[in-house]
Amino acid sequence: MLIALVMGFASGLPLLLTGSVLQAWMAESKISLTSLAFYTSLVGLPYTFKFVWAPLFDRYAVLALGRRRGWLLLTQLALIGALLLLAFGSPKENLVGIAVASLLVTFFSASQDIVIDAYRRESLADDELGFGSAMAVNGYRVGMLLAGGGGLILADALGFRGMYLVMAVAMGIGVLTTLLAPEPKQYQASPRSLQEAVVQPFTEFFARNGAWITLLFILLYKLGDTLASAITTPFYLSLGFSKTEIGAIVKLWGFWATIAGGTLGGVLILKFGLARLLFAFGIGQML
Repeated sequence: MLIALVMGFASGLPLLLTGSVLQAWMAESKISLTSLAFYTSLVGLPYTFKFVWAPLFDRYAVLALGRRRGWLLLTQLALIGALLLLAFGSPKENLVGIAVASLLVTFFSASQDIVIDAYRRESLADDELGFGSAMAVNGYRVGMLLAGGGGLILADALGFRGMYLVMAVAMGIGVLTTLLAPEPKQYQASPRSLQEAVVQPFTEFFARNGAWITLLFILLYKLGDTLASAITTPFYLSLGFSKTEIGAIVKLWGFWATIAGGTLGGVLILKFGLARLLFAFGIGQML
């Protein structure tokens, strides 16, 4: 469970470093709101399309740590390198370079998420999975809090370069955990071909009734939230709030609101069911 918590932390840490923190950096550098929204939306695409390369992590193994830990170590080291690259950039001097570095951060972060999810599922028994997933989510939220609220506060104290260097060092916690964690037992053989790893899962999914409706529902359910979150931090800055105020109030309040909302949702699901609550909370968020 401790491994699930720490890996959740490593998964959540990079997320806001290319989200609200990057938005604040670009806004402070006087980047136009149009360019800001475009670039911050662009760098988030790997999280959306990570299913495209996820089968490769099943098909192939790297390094000598095992199929899961080998990919974990590789993606985490690459993620640290991408954060260092981002730290030594400047939106004012090279906006495209910052966008490329941010895209690398999100690509390796999304790749790490894929392997962490697989590791957690394979290392926990069925009756442990619920609690283990909850621990991972808690670690994920702590990582987001450190990157979002703590990142903005550190940016005020150390500048954005210093903040990104600190966050790159913090990712070392994930690397250490990967080196110390055991490789999960493999209960079935790896796919023997790319067709077995890529084509068959897609075929199986789209053969199900309502597959396309499910995808459309997911797209529309998150659309408004995603569009709004891309420009909220610049909005706060334009109102005159400091990065420290945004980090201490908005991000910290959002952290506890998310924990409370997730807990409340989990309790209510037991009574009312998932489908009814999805629509009820979706309408509530829209209002």
